[in-house]
Amino acid sequence: MGLLAVTMAPSQALAIVIVPAVVTNIWQTFVGAYLRDIIRRLWPLLVGTVIGIWLNRGSLTGPYAHYVPIALGTILVLYAVMGLSQVKLTIDHRNEKWIGGVVGLITGVISAATGVQVIPSMPYLQAIGMEKDELVQALGVFFTAATLVLSVNLTASGLLSASTALPGAIAMACSFAGMFIGQALRTRMPAEAFRRWFLIAMIVLGVYLAAAAIYQIVSG
Repeated sequence: MGLLAVTMAPSQALAIVIVPAVVTNIWQTFVGAYLRDIIRRLWPLLVGTVIGIWLNRGSLTGPYAHYVPIALGTILVLYAVMGLSQVKLTIDHRNEKWIGGVVGLITGVISAATGVQVIPSMPYLQAIGMEKDELVQALGVFFTAATLVLSVNLTASGLLSASTALPGAIAMACSFAGMFIGQALRTRMPAEAFRRWFLIAMIVLGVYLAAAAIYQIVSG
């Protein structure tokens, strides 16, 4: 989303990447043995996200759409800074459900406006104490639900159409190529170094997106 938004409107970028996102996340959803437990544990987060996306539908193409790159850039910077700071949050199991619902609602509203679902859902998922493999599968479940609802929004607004089929197919091929390259890099590069430089790149990209959008708005 961030890289495409440099050269096009975020709504167009989302229309291109939504199908590859759905396909890759569905694949991640069913790789693992925790699906039933994840749904039982995360249903408030999932429901809240769906409601939030529905409540804020149309924001990508509405009268304030020119502010979306600023929001997108800010989200990327915030997520990267939180990742680099390595702040460890914990949520008591007794509060997991209601906090998950609130987090899902906020994430859905932000996702409908920016196409990004990482804030505040990612800190929440990391804070509830899942095992590594369970967390990976949980991310697949969550992003599948979010991207499916976003695809409904895009279809209703006329953004997901035959004109995006070819760019979407290219994006899907690139997604799987990227997954293959990423797996190869992971075996050759220290995980912490890869993570650190990835987050630094996100900060640079986020600042550029927000600054370029502000300049365009100010210059008229």
